[in-house]
Amino acid sequence: MRYLFEAELQKKDGKYSANVPFNVWEVVKQRDAINAELVIENEIVPCDLNPLEKGRYELTFEGKDGLDLNEGNAYEMLLHVHGSLAPMDGESPYSFENPIRKIDGIDIQVQDGDGLCGQTCVAMLAGVSIQDVCDVMNCQEWQATMGKLISALNYYGIGHSDIIVYSTESEEVKLPKCALMIEKLGRFGHYLVAYDGKFYDPNKGIMEEYDFSKLVGYLEIKCL
Repeated sequence: MRYLFEAELQKKDGKYSANVPFNVWEVVKQRDAINAELVIENEIVPCDLNPLEKGRYELTFEGKDGLDLNEGNAYEMLLHVHGSLAPMDGESPYSFENPIRKIDGIDIQVQDGDGLCGQTCVAMLAGVSIQDVCDVMNCQEWQATMGKLISALNYYGIGHSDIIVYSTESEEVKLPKCALMIEKLGRFGHYLVAYDGKFYDPNKGIMEEYDFSKLVGYLEIKCL
């Protein structure tokens, strides 16, 4: 997967650095130092992700000829981390050419209790039960990560972008027709689905409006 965000550049010890604005452990499902690739100013450069604390990582890379960067400026960055998706148990009977369904609407599902918002979102998109998704993902309450959710979408053949877009501005953004959204909810992250201007929240049901100051990022879901 690739991860799109904006971050301010610093320079130290002859290298550029920036803070990654999402929890790398939860999304990428990798720990310790990570080797990756970065697209910045239309140039591809190798980079390293170095752990700070509690899932926070610092991205570092060296400059290259033709890449004119200024310390203190914010740049759009497209990060590519290899092997960041979690494998699902068992072989899928679905594919992107033969999905479990074509998304032309969303039926709301509300989780029973807490900790299953991610699985509930996949269940709404796939049109299956929450337990079915838990079985496919082999994870229960509080165990879902963005990497696992994307792998579950792949299992059900639900098409999606290969870029997770992270928002750094507390203002309304233009979402695609269908999206899996990530938001801040106290100390935890929360997932919900946007479809055709409405918001399907596993806790609250269908909402006509949304507070975009809570939005962390989103993944576009392909639909009719």
